Amino acid sequence: MALLEVDNLQVQFASEDGIVRAVDGVSYSVERGRTLGIVGESGSGKSVSSLTVMGLTRSPRTRISGSVRFDGRDLLTASDDDLRAIRGDDIAMIFQDPLSSLHPFYKVGDQIAEGVRAHRDSSKAQAWDRAVEMLDLVGIPEARKRASSYPHEFSGGMRQRAMIAMALVNDPKLLIADEPTTALDVTVQAQILELIQRLRNEFDAAVMIITHDLGVVAQMADEIAVMYAGRIVEQAPTIELFAAPEHPYTWGLLRSIPTLGPARDDRLVPIAGRPPSLIQLPGGCSFHPRCPFVREAHKHTVPMLQPVEAGSAHRVACLLDHATRRRLWSRLEAGKLPGEAREEVLPADNGQTRHAEAGA
Repeated sequence: MALLEVDNLQVQFASEDGIVRAVDGVSYSVERGRTLGIVGESGSGKSVSSLTVMGLTRSPRTRISGSVRFDGRDLLTASDDDLRAIRGDDIAMIFQDPLSSLHPFYKVGDQIAEGVRAHRDSSKAQAWDRAVEMLDLVGIPEARKRASSYPHEFSGGMRQRAMIAMALVNDPKLLIADEPTTALDVTVQAQILELIQRLRNEFDAAVMIITHDLGVVAQMADEIAVMYAGRIVEQAPTIELFAAPEHPYTWGLLRSIPTLGPARDDRLVPIAGRPPSLIQLPGGCSFHPRCPFVREAHKHTVPMLQPVEAGSAHRVACLLDHATRRRLWSRLEAGKLPGEAREEVLPADNGQTRHAEAGA
């Protein structure tokens, strides 16, 4: 049984301009000792879905529906008091900006110790010792001395480590990391990711890592969910998603990553256009205005997330058939530009292939 099960989650915010459909029918699950990566561009709904799991999107102007079950309990129907008891204890979150998440007027050790005393029957001295222990565990040198420092006295990497120590101080069952390596240099990024992996294994925790960086989830995640315009458009085991991606949006993300291999001189191909407004989503497939392989029917039919083959754990929401997607990705891997791949493979609207029309 999964530790966290999210089923058909929908989150809508009322604004002066209309209803913002931030999360639209998202479903996923995470087991203990496993890591789920959620990727997508800014505004795709990644962070809102995780904040909703934490109960941090509740407000009179927010409409939330679906089901979020954690360890058998539905968090959407839980009271505010129950959620406060769960947050920081059973579920913890590492926010993407530690400088704004740590209070500038309080010592780092005091802020970590406060989390201990909020959920445990501990004295101030015991909570302080636990804070020092966690700072040492996450690799802060001279942890007892640095626990008396203020956040501005820490480097960016040390502040991120302090946030991880704060998140893990009560041995949570689920750790949510929202862009945990933002604004960190590459060396520190690698150290932070390695630390999260090591602590996941030591605590047997479930981890959700939210990022726009496919390189991060390639290293961290057992499974990846790709989000676009508030929906999951592709979900698969990590190895399978990188080896055989099925959605044109995923192809775009992968083709925009620079490589250091023999093909490093190949040009990067950015995804054309911009993500749609979550107030006025386009009809049909929400990716169709940016998709180089769009057909007329795609503008009117909403694709459902379904297995690429019977019984497969790899699911995709795309109206192109599986065989066509495979051929298109093969052409793209061979260095063809999207337009060239389309002309060679994509069937015409009358049922004939472009390749056939060219007389091949």
